Amino acid sequence: MTIRRTALAVFVFSGIAAAQSSPITVLASNGVRAVIEQLKPQCERTIGHPLAIQYGSTTDLVKKIDAGASFDLTILTAEAVDRLVKSGKVAAASRTAIARCGVGVGIRAGAPKPDIATPEAMKAALLKAKAVAYAEDGASRVFVEKMEQRFGIADQMKAKTILTHGSGAADATVAEGKADLVLTLGSEILGVHGVELVGPLPPAVEEYINFAAAAGDKSPNAEAAKAIIQFLKSPAAAPVYQAKGMEAR
Repeated sequence: MTIRRTALAVFVFSGIAAAQSSPITVLASNGVRAVIEQLKPQCERTIGHPLAIQYGSTTDLVKKIDAGASFDLTILTAEAVDRLVKSGKVAAASRTAIARCGVGVGIRAGAPKPDIATPEAMKAALLKAKAVAYAEDGASRVFVEKMEQRFGIADQMKAKTILTHGSGAADATVAEGKADLVLTLGSEILGVHGVELVGPLPPAVEEYINFAAAAGDKSPNAEAAKAIIQFLKSPAAAPVYQAKGMEAR
């Protein structure tokens, strides 16, 4: 009887331990990658689960979700999460605003920093650049092109714009010297090897991308996903957003 009870206790404990250590699948936008990577170790300790994170553009990740990819938690642009709520892909009650980030300007590390403090200076910097790069599938693209149209230089910029798939490739284009400027979220420039953040767009033309998180509607780890969201909203996480060029919401 004692042996049977011991065996049962070991079996139950093993099952609990396995449940506690099962990976939580997270689909996260490149825009929050720098924040999530820094917070990951502390988050894993807090929730008692390892995180299996896949990063990509919001556009690519939404395509994966629409195609049936399984996930426990997703962190995407707020607009994309709202669309997933409407389509029933995420649990509406779990939808939570996380942070926002403005569009920034990056240069090759060590290159002279252009003046981008005013709309006039930003316009001059764009016209002076031999080439600029940004992600064709990036959430910030619409704001960059809106700015160029406002400046009246959209046609001139088309000839020297390098569109890439993903912000990482846009950063690499500048790091390799193929373009002078990269225009993407500030959080996607900070900390990238070979690239330096000059600063945000001038206030008069700056735009912000809002990010939100939500648990997968069919996730077997919904409680763990909600615990991650709570951690991302905790005071412990707030300084990291600021350090990575974002604003906690």
